[in-house]
Amino acid sequence: MFWTRLGSGIVLMVITIALMIVGGAPLFGVITVISVMGLFELYRAVGMQKSMPAILGYVTSVGVDILLAQGKHEWLLMILVLSLMLMMACYVIAYPKYRSEQIVMVYFGLIYVSVMLSYVFQVRFLEGGVLLVWLIYVGAWGSDTCAYCVGKLIGKHKMPSTLSPNKTIEGCVGGIAGAALIGFLFALFCYRDNTMLWWEFAVIGAVSSVISQIGDLAASAIKRNHDIKDYGKLIPGHGGILDRFDSIIFTAPVVYYLITLFYSVR
Repeated sequence: MFWTRLGSGIVLMVITIALMIVGGAPLFGVITVISVMGLFELYRAVGMQKSMPAILGYVTSVGVDILLAQGKHEWLLMILVLSLMLMMACYVIAYPKYRSEQIVMVYFGLIYVSVMLSYVFQVRFLEGGVLLVWLIYVGAWGSDTCAYCVGKLIGKHKMPSTLSPNKTIEGCVGGIAGAALIGFLFALFCYRDNTMLWWEFAVIGAVSSVISQIGDLAASAIKRNHDIKDYGKLIPGHGGILDRFDSIIFTAPVVYYLITLFYSVR
Protein backbone atom coordinates (compact mmCIF):
# COMPACT_ATOMS: atom_id res chain seq x y z
CA MET A 1 0.00 0.00 0.00
CA PHE A 2 2.83 2.40 0.92
CA TRP A 3 4.70 1.83 -2.35
CA THR A 4 1.50 2.10 -4.36
CA ARG A 5 0.68 5.41 -2.69
CA LEU A 6 4.25 6.65 -3.12
CA GLY A 7 4.40 5.65 -6.78
CA SER A 8 1.09 7.25 -7.71
CA GLY A 9 2.06 10.33 -5.71
CA ILE A 10 5.28 10.71 -7.69
CA VAL A 11 3.45 10.30 -10.99
CA LEU A 12 0.86 12.86 -9.90
CA MET A 13 3.61 15.29 -8.92
CA VAL A 14 5.42 14.91 -12.24
CA ILE A 15 2.18 15.54 -14.17
CA THR A 16 1.39 18.54 -11.96
CA ILE A 17 4.82 20.10 -12.49
CA ALA A 18 4.59 19.62 -16.25
CA LEU A 19 1.11 21.16 -16.43
CA MET A 20 2.02 24.16 -14.27
CA ILE A 21 5.06 24.89 -16.43
CA VAL A 22 3.25 24.48 -19.75
CA GLY A 23 0.04 26.23 -18.64
CA GLY A 24 -2.30 27.41 -21.39
CA ALA A 25 -4.75 25.05 -23.08
CA PRO A 26 -3.28 21.81 -21.62
CA LEU A 27 -3.71 23.06 -18.05
CA PHE A 28 -7.20 24.40 -18.79
CA GLY A 29 -8.23 21.10 -20.39
CA VAL A 30 -6.96 18.95 -17.53
CA ILE A 31 -8.55 21.14 -14.83
CA THR A 32 -11.86 21.06 -16.72
CA VAL A 33 -11.75 17.25 -16.97
CA ILE A 34 -10.76 16.96 -13.30
CA SER A 35 -13.69 19.20 -12.35
CA VAL A 36 -16.18 17.02 -14.20
CA MET A 37 -14.68 13.88 -12.66
CA GLY A 38 -14.82 15.46 -9.22
CA LEU A 39 -18.47 16.34 -9.78
CA PHE A 40 -19.17 12.74 -10.77
CA GLU A 41 -17.63 11.52 -7.50
CA LEU A 42 -19.61 14.03 -5.44
CA TYR A 43 -22.85 13.24 -7.26
CA ARG A 44 -22.26 9.52 -6.81
CA ALA A 45 -22.19 10.07 -3.04
CA VAL A 46 -25.86 11.09 -3.24
CA GLY A 47 -26.86 8.66 -5.98
CA MET A 48 -27.24 11.34 -8.65
CA GLN A 49 -24.23 10.74 -10.91
CA LYS A 50 -26.30 9.66 -13.96
CA SER A 51 -29.36 11.81 -13.43
CA MET A 52 -30.52 14.68 -15.63
CA PRO A 53 -29.66 17.31 -12.96
CA ALA A 54 -26.16 15.82 -12.82
CA ILE A 55 -25.80 16.02 -16.61
CA LEU A 56 -26.78 19.68 -16.37
CA GLY A 57 -24.09 20.03 -13.71
CA TYR A 58 -21.40 18.52 -15.95
CA VAL A 59 -22.35 20.77 -18.87
CA THR A 60 -22.47 23.86 -16.65
CA SER A 61 -19.07 22.96 -15.19
CA VAL A 62 -17.48 23.01 -18.64
CA GLY A 63 -19.27 26.25 -19.46
CA VAL A 64 -18.07 27.88 -16.24
CA ASP A 65 -14.45 26.99 -17.01
CA ILE A 66 -14.69 28.31 -20.57
CA LEU A 67 -16.14 31.63 -19.38
CA LEU A 68 -13.53 32.06 -16.65
CA ALA A 69 -10.66 31.10 -18.95
CA GLN A 70 -11.82 33.83 -21.36
CA GLY A 71 -12.12 36.37 -18.55
CA LYS A 72 -15.90 36.72 -18.93
CA HIS A 73 -16.56 36.81 -15.18
CA GLU A 74 -19.66 38.96 -15.65
CA TRP A 75 -21.39 35.99 -17.31
CA LEU A 76 -20.67 33.60 -14.45
CA LEU A 77 -23.69 34.53 -12.33
CA MET A 78 -25.96 34.23 -15.36
CA ILE A 79 -24.89 30.68 -16.19
CA LEU A 80 -25.14 29.61 -12.53
CA VAL A 81 -28.66 31.05 -12.18
CA LEU A 82 -29.74 29.44 -15.45
CA SER A 83 -28.33 26.11 -14.31
CA LEU A 84 -30.24 26.33 -11.02
CA MET A 85 -33.48 27.07 -12.85
CA LEU A 86 -33.02 24.07 -15.13
CA MET A 87 -32.19 21.79 -12.21
CA MET A 88 -35.27 22.95 -10.35
CA ALA A 89 -37.31 22.31 -13.49
CA CYS A 90 -36.01 18.71 -13.49
CA TYR A 91 -36.87 18.46 -9.80
CA VAL A 92 -40.45 19.61 -10.40
CA ILE A 93 -41.09 17.62 -13.59
CA ALA A 94 -39.71 14.37 -12.18
CA TYR A 95 -41.21 14.82 -8.69
CA PRO A 96 -40.97 12.83 -6.43
CA LYS A 97 -38.02 11.06 -8.10
CA TYR A 98 -35.43 13.39 -6.56
CA ARG A 99 -35.16 14.72 -3.03
CA SER A 100 -34.51 18.40 -2.38
CA GLU A 101 -31.19 17.66 -0.66
CA GLN A 102 -30.01 15.81 -3.76
CA ILE A 103 -30.71 18.82 -5.97
CA VAL A 104 -28.96 21.07 -3.44
CA MET A 105 -25.88 18.83 -3.51
CA VAL A 106 -25.81 18.78 -7.31
CA TYR A 107 -25.89 22.56 -7.44
CA PHE A 108 -23.48 22.91 -4.53
CA GLY A 109 -20.97 20.85 -6.51
CA LEU A 110 -20.75 23.54 -9.18
CA ILE A 111 -19.39 26.02 -6.64
CA TYR A 112 -17.46 23.59 -4.47
CA VAL A 113 -15.71 21.73 -7.28
CA SER A 114 -15.96 23.60 -10.58
CA VAL A 115 -15.73 27.27 -9.63
CA MET A 116 -13.23 26.84 -6.81
CA LEU A 117 -10.97 24.46 -8.74
CA SER A 118 -10.95 26.84 -11.72
CA TYR A 119 -8.78 29.19 -9.68
CA VAL A 120 -5.84 26.90 -10.39
CA PHE A 121 -5.74 27.98 -14.03
CA GLN A 122 -6.88 31.49 -13.11
CA VAL A 123 -3.78 31.93 -10.93
CA ARG A 124 -1.60 30.38 -13.65
CA PHE A 125 -3.02 32.83 -16.20
CA LEU A 126 -2.04 35.85 -14.08
CA GLU A 127 1.04 37.87 -14.99
CA GLY A 128 3.94 35.89 -13.53
CA GLY A 129 1.58 32.97 -12.92
CA VAL A 130 4.22 30.39 -13.85
CA LEU A 131 5.74 31.07 -10.41
CA LEU A 132 2.70 32.31 -8.49
CA VAL A 133 0.72 29.12 -9.14
CA TRP A 134 3.08 27.16 -6.90
CA LEU A 135 1.74 29.02 -3.88
CA ILE A 136 -1.40 26.91 -4.23
CA TYR A 137 0.63 23.76 -3.65
CA VAL A 138 2.68 25.37 -0.89
CA GLY A 139 -0.54 26.00 1.01
CA ALA A 140 -2.02 22.60 0.26
CA TRP A 141 0.51 19.81 -0.20
CA GLY A 142 3.42 21.65 1.47
CA SER A 143 1.29 22.40 4.50
CA ASP A 144 -0.01 18.83 4.63
CA THR A 145 3.53 17.41 4.56
CA CYS A 146 4.74 19.76 7.30
CA ALA A 147 1.67 19.08 9.44
CA TYR A 148 2.18 15.31 9.09
CA CYS A 149 5.88 15.46 10.02
CA VAL A 150 5.40 17.77 13.01
CA GLY A 151 2.40 15.78 14.21
CA LYS A 152 4.33 12.52 14.04
CA LEU A 153 7.38 13.98 15.80
CA ILE A 154 5.91 16.07 18.61
CA GLY A 155 2.13 15.86 18.30
CA LYS A 156 0.47 15.22 21.67
CA HIS A 157 -2.73 17.28 21.85
CA LYS A 158 -5.59 16.05 19.68
CA MET A 159 -7.62 18.43 17.58
CA PRO A 160 -11.12 19.12 19.00
CA SER A 161 -12.73 17.99 15.73
CA THR A 162 -13.95 14.38 15.61
CA LEU A 163 -13.54 14.28 11.82
CA SER A 164 -9.84 13.40 11.99
CA PRO A 165 -8.92 11.96 15.40
CA ASN A 166 -5.27 11.46 14.39
CA LYS A 167 -4.63 15.16 13.74
CA THR A 168 -2.96 17.15 16.50
CA ILE A 169 -2.79 20.82 17.41
CA GLU A 170 0.99 20.68 17.05
CA GLY A 171 0.62 19.26 13.56
CA CYS A 172 -1.86 21.97 12.61
CA VAL A 173 0.47 24.73 13.84
CA GLY A 174 3.43 23.00 12.21
CA GLY A 175 1.58 22.96 8.88
CA ILE A 176 0.87 26.69 9.10
CA ALA A 177 4.42 27.57 10.11
CA GLY A 178 5.88 25.21 7.52
CA ALA A 179 3.78 26.65 4.69
CA ALA A 180 4.74 30.19 5.75
CA LEU A 181 8.43 29.23 5.76
CA ILE A 182 8.21 27.51 2.37
CA GLY A 183 6.44 30.56 0.94
CA PHE A 184 9.12 32.85 2.36
CA LEU A 185 11.98 30.72 1.00
CA PHE A 186 10.24 30.40 -2.37
CA ALA A 187 10.03 34.20 -2.69
CA LEU A 188 13.58 34.60 -1.40
CA PHE A 189 14.86 32.26 -4.11
CA CYS A 190 12.70 33.46 -7.00
CA TYR A 191 12.41 37.18 -6.16
CA ARG A 192 15.70 37.99 -4.45
CA ASP A 193 15.45 41.76 -4.95
CA ASN A 194 11.82 42.17 -3.89
CA THR A 195 11.76 41.97 -0.09
CA MET A 196 8.06 42.86 -0.01
CA LEU A 197 7.21 39.58 -1.75
CA TRP A 198 9.15 37.60 0.85
CA TRP A 199 6.65 38.51 3.53
CA GLU A 200 3.62 38.49 1.25
CA PHE A 201 4.40 34.92 0.19
CA ALA A 202 4.86 33.91 3.82
CA VAL A 203 1.43 35.35 4.66
CA ILE A 204 -0.15 33.62 1.66
CA GLY A 205 1.44 30.33 2.73
CA ALA A 206 0.18 30.63 6.31
CA VAL A 207 -3.37 31.72 5.43
CA SER A 208 -3.76 29.15 2.67
CA SER A 209 -2.53 26.45 5.07
CA VAL A 210 -5.35 27.25 7.49
CA ILE A 211 -7.89 27.17 4.68
CA SER A 212 -6.33 24.00 3.27
CA GLN A 213 -6.83 22.15 6.53
CA ILE A 214 -10.44 23.29 6.66
CA GLY A 215 -10.90 22.04 3.10
CA ASP A 216 -9.49 18.65 4.02
CA LEU A 217 -11.86 18.32 6.98
CA ALA A 218 -14.82 19.56 4.93
CA ALA A 219 -14.29 16.79 2.38
CA SER A 220 -14.08 14.27 5.23
CA ALA A 221 -17.32 15.58 6.73
CA ILE A 222 -19.18 15.08 3.45
CA LYS A 223 -17.87 11.52 3.19
CA ARG A 224 -18.96 10.71 6.71
CA ASN A 225 -22.41 12.17 6.13
CA HIS A 226 -22.84 9.73 3.26
CA ASP A 227 -21.01 6.75 4.82
CA ILE A 228 -18.22 6.44 2.26
CA LYS A 229 -14.51 5.90 2.90
CA ASP A 230 -13.18 7.42 -0.32
CA TYR A 231 -14.75 9.36 -3.17
CA GLY A 232 -13.27 6.93 -5.68
CA LYS A 233 -10.37 4.67 -6.62
CA LEU A 234 -8.96 6.56 -9.58
CA ILE A 235 -5.62 7.38 -7.94
CA PRO A 236 -4.07 4.21 -6.45
CA GLY A 237 -3.42 4.63 -2.74
CA HIS A 238 -5.04 8.07 -2.63
CA GLY A 239 -8.68 7.49 -3.57
CA GLY A 240 -10.57 9.68 -5.98
CA ILE A 241 -10.14 13.17 -7.40
CA LEU A 242 -11.80 14.82 -4.41
CA ASP A 243 -9.69 12.80 -1.97
CA ARG A 244 -6.50 14.19 -3.51
CA PHE A 245 -7.64 17.68 -4.45
CA ASP A 246 -9.81 18.49 -1.42
CA SER A 247 -7.30 20.99 -0.04
CA ILE A 248 -6.42 22.40 -3.48
CA ILE A 249 -10.10 23.26 -3.99
CA PHE A 250 -9.99 25.55 -0.95
CA THR A 251 -6.45 26.87 -1.35
CA ALA A 252 -6.62 28.00 -5.00
CA PRO A 253 -9.25 30.77 -4.50
CA VAL A 254 -7.49 32.05 -1.38
CA VAL A 255 -4.15 32.31 -3.19
CA TYR A 256 -5.77 34.08 -6.14
CA TYR A 257 -7.52 36.71 -4.02
CA LEU A 258 -4.56 37.31 -1.71
CA ILE A 259 -2.31 37.85 -4.74
CA THR A 260 -4.75 40.33 -6.29
CA LEU A 261 -5.19 42.04 -2.90
CA PHE A 262 -1.46 42.50 -2.37
CA TYR A 263 -1.01 43.74 -5.94
CA SER A 264 -3.86 46.26 -5.55
CA VAL A 265 -2.53 47.87 -2.34
CA ARG A 266 1.03 48.45 -3.58
